[in-house]
Amino acid sequence: MLRRSVWRIFPAAASIAAFAPAAEAQTAAAAPGQLPPVTVTSPDQTSPKRARPSQRPHPVAARVRRPAAPQANQSASAAGGVTGGSATISANLQPTAASERQISGEELNARPVSRVGEVLEAVPGLIVTQHSGEGKANQYFLRGFNLDHGTDLAITVDGMPVNMPTHGHGQGYADINFLIPELIQSVDVRKGPYFADKGDFASAGAVDINYLNGLPKNIAEITVGSFGYQRAMAAGSTKLGDGTLVAAFEANKYNGPWDVPDNIRKLNGVLRYSQGTATDGFSLTAMAYSNGWNSTDQVAQRAIDQGLIDRYGSLDPTDGGTSSRFSLSGNWAQSSDYGQTKLNAYVIRSSLQLYNDFTYFLDDPVNGDQFSQTDRRTVYGVDASHAFDVRVAGIDTQTRVGVQTRYDDINVGLFKTAQREILSTVRNDQVQEGSVALWADTTARWTDWLRTTVGIREDYFAGHVLSDTPQNSGNAQAAMTSPKAGIVLGPWYKTEFYGNAGFGLHSNDIRGATITVDPNDKITPLERVPLLVRSKGAELGIRTKAIDGLTSSLAVFVLDFDSELLFVGDAGTTEPSRPSRRVGVEWTNQYKVLPWMSFDFDLAYTRARFTDFDPVGNFIPGAPAWVASGGVTFGRDTGWFGSLRARYFGPRPLIEDDSVRSLSSFIVNARAGYKFDNGMRLQLDVLNLFNAQTNQIEYYYLSRLPGEPIDGVGDRHVHPAEPLAVRLTLAATF
Repeated sequence: MLRRSVWRIFPAAASIAAFAPAAEAQTAAAAPGQLPPVTVTSPDQTSPKRARPSQRPHPVAARVRRPAAPQANQSASAAGGVTGGSATISANLQPTAASERQISGEELNARPVSRVGEVLEAVPGLIVTQHSGEGKANQYFLRGFNLDHGTDLAITVDGMPVNMPTHGHGQGYADINFLIPELIQSVDVRKGPYFADKGDFASAGAVDINYLNGLPKNIAEITVGSFGYQRAMAAGSTKLGDGTLVAAFEANKYNGPWDVPDNIRKLNGVLRYSQGTATDGFSLTAMAYSNGWNSTDQVAQRAIDQGLIDRYGSLDPTDGGTSSRFSLSGNWAQSSDYGQTKLNAYVIRSSLQLYNDFTYFLDDPVNGDQFSQTDRRTVYGVDASHAFDVRVAGIDTQTRVGVQTRYDDINVGLFKTAQREILSTVRNDQVQEGSVALWADTTARWTDWLRTTVGIREDYFAGHVLSDTPQNSGNAQAAMTSPKAGIVLGPWYKTEFYGNAGFGLHSNDIRGATITVDPNDKITPLERVPLLVRSKGAELGIRTKAIDGLTSSLAVFVLDFDSELLFVGDAGTTEPSRPSRRVGVEWTNQYKVLPWMSFDFDLAYTRARFTDFDPVGNFIPGAPAWVASGGVTFGRDTGWFGSLRARYFGPRPLIEDDSVRSLSSFIVNARAGYKFDNGMRLQLDVLNLFNAQTNQIEYYYLSRLPGEPIDGVGDRHVHPAEPLAVRLTLAATF
């Protein structure tokens, strides 16, 4: 059984932790922008605090002095003046890669965005778009990957994973629509498989979103705008006993420019209680989210060209869905003379029902090709770590060890439908899937200009599928070991050089690891796929602050996948893919010209190719080459403020020989407003300022409109970018 299989991994993984301890060491003298240094004493030095006998460490060659606990980070949101909050684990660590970055909630909330997921475009090189209704998970692009709905981009919110394995609509499905941007304290960004505390879904990158523990003032705001946009949000905090209680609520309605209105109906709430600091304290958080919508999916370009529908028309007006998410999580941290311990535990209950029609009358010329996907699950998880500093043979080191566990109890189904009425069941499965990971890393500061990190991670996955097609039921399990390493040279003249390399992994839908026959006909044999797929990557980079006010970094990377196997939820089968390699460069810049004005500019290029030979070609469909963004933000605590932002999303190959390519897109958003002395704020956002006629997403595949050949027609299928829109916000703090 799963539970017995999962627990068997602990003895083996424990041995890995024993020979590869972990960590992040801090500099003897922190460079500008870095955190304070670790303080270490030798046995003959006096500890600043006498330990009680039960606390005294075992006699060794060194004794660790606990660093002073940093206060919780304080950041002000440009959108609402939100401050305070809890620091993350990485707040105690220095950057170990050129592409690593922390983004403040203030930066995110200063950006005009059309949808909540777009706040994550503050991550350099990340594109966040949508192809099917605003209640569905976004489409993500990063480092030459079309990540679908989150396949290799690991996202967490307040320590809880957002990505869902063995999901009804796609492996790694990451729905971020429950996010309330005004509550964000910071976002920690790391890219590549170089970090021991990151495992599944993190090969391209990892984004950790941290919520605030407190607000200096309560805030209420209301927004109205084009195409029926309405949003109301209120958030506040108050002292309760020895801690702080934070409450936030959001309601959102929106139709969009579509001929069939989206009719979004979203409700969202957060309740959070915390005590202490980031290093000695705890928080308990409850979240609730519900959404319902219609959707205009991507449509065949020929239907627009022939005048069958207009640019914002739909070929199946009954597409749409409902989604909900409820969670309870707790974070606890304690510092002592033995180091710092952190514990995060969570339980999530989520559900999704989608109705989609991508091919119209290709598979069923009579009833059409609409299908429904359902996913209902409960997720349990624990993430624990311990960090300690020690001087060994005169070398300052910091070691981290951790364990991560997760268990998903899932009911997932795929049904053929017509106008949301079920015609037949393709497959309906009950899945139990669990994972355990042990990880460790150690960072050593050898000199004032050299530090290294070595780490290792052991992942074990196991699960059981009970399918309505008995031949597709079964058990699957797999384990994978992933070593990591990094080196940092400097700083010299406020400049550091970085080198990183590591192995990672990507899990496949466990149904693909137990499948034997096509669920559509119950007869056609299908090959099983591995549960885990290896990734490996490396990065060289530089970060400099040599010019006052300017932080600039350059990273060159390579990332290989043994296979890009994906379970296709739309068909209920596994789609085999080929080994691949991505080589790219990222250039990131933030320039604070004046205390009240800053510029930023990011540019990324990736060459993505399949690495085996196939006469169809070696281009990876949907893989972006060029991505760029930039903008200016200005404003003080009161008075005028604003932002102007531009984002370029380059053309992508849509088939392997690159003979069909997508359009590029260049979209500019703008914001202007005024903050009054009494706490009122008036703000105007203009989205797609120049009314660019481009597409959010494009695919190329076969579909069939009524009267067309029975075998279908190959065509580009597009979801247009929304036209120019304005939104007016009135907010008050009190």
